[in-house]
Order: sequence, then C-alpha cells, then structure tokens
Amino acid sequence: MKKTIAGLVIATGMVATPAMAQGQNVAPGGFYVGALAGYEGLDVESDDGSVSADADSAVYGITAGYDLSLGSAFVGVEGELSKSGGTTEFPGSFGAAREGLDADGQYYIGARAGFAVTPGIAAYGKIGYTSLDTRSFTQSGSLSDLDDNTDGLRFGGGLQVQLPGPLEGRLEYRRSNYKGIAGTEIGDVSTDQVVAGVGLRF
Repeated sequence: MKKTIAGLVIATGMVATPAMAQGQNVAPGGFYVGALAGYEGLDVESDDGSVSADADSAVYGITAGYDLSLGSAFVGVEGELSKSGGTTEFPGSFGAAREGLDADGQYYIGARAGFAVTPGIAAYGKIGYTSLDTRSFTQSGSLSDLDDNTDGLRFGGGLQVQLPGPLEGRLEYRRSNYKGIAGTEIGDVSTDQVVAGVGLRF
C-alpha cells in the first residue's frame, strides 16, 4: 500500500510538470514552521540478509525551514523532528541474539528545491541527512536492551498548496535508508513515509 500511495504522490507531481515551463507563477519564499502526520512503513533486514521484518505505524512531527524564492523556482533548507512507533521482530527460526527493533524518533536536516506549478501550488524534491533513534531487543531477555542512533539518507518529494492567509498545506512522500546497528544482528533499516502537513509562513 505504501508504494501505491508514494506512486500517486510522485505521479501527481509529474503530471503537473509541464506547467512549470510557463514561468508565470511565483514560488514560495521566507521562513516557515509546521506540523505533519501520516503513515510510516518500517523495514529491517538481518545483517546477513537472510531474514527481514516490517511494521506499519503512524508518524507525526514538526518542521521548520527557509525558502529562497527565485521567481518561478525556489531553493531552501529544512529541519524536522518526528516520532513513530514501528516494532519489528525477526521470525522465531532466526537464531540471533537480538530479535527485533523498535523505531522511535527521526531527525532530519537537508535541502529542497522546486517550482511553482500553478498560482498557489508548488512541486518540490528534497534530500538530506537523517538519524533514527532505535531500540534493539531480545525476546529471551538474556541481554539488556540496546538503545542507539543510526545515520542515513532521506530523499523524497511532494506538493505544497497555499491556503488562506499565511497558511500552507503539504502532501509528501519520503524514503530514508539507514546503516546497520553495530553490536547487533540488525542490518539495513529503511522507512517509507507519506505525510500531510500544515504550516505557517512568515
């Protein structure tokens, strides 16, 4: 389901792309803060690649940034703090010391760029550094839980819509890929998120 939703978001942006060439619209600019909420899919692989596990959960957070308007285009920087609650467990047949992973907070800072599609609507892409706060655990309880952060790369895109006054809305898909967690059997970790948000632009 998450891939279908992500495809719809990306396809919407592609359909709108021809209008960008008109160059008659003004892209957003200035500082903004906002709140977001949506869906997260968490995928985890063992470090030997033999098994995987996944989980679905809600995600919510806050974001802030600055956009520099360049006429019909814009570039900007953005930071975000979000929380989610996905918990994965490897199959019982997997004889590893640590059997699962809890995902907690994600921290992100990166760049974005986009174009005005129509008056009041902009399409954009983004990329940047992200960190995932995790807790790996064992069902047997023979080892203490291990809290750790793992670094990664986030990329994505979406649509931004001007609302009445200084308000704006956003629909966005993003994927984050993380390194394995040292000292565990946790290998590659990734999250796919589809979020909607409301912001205040200054």
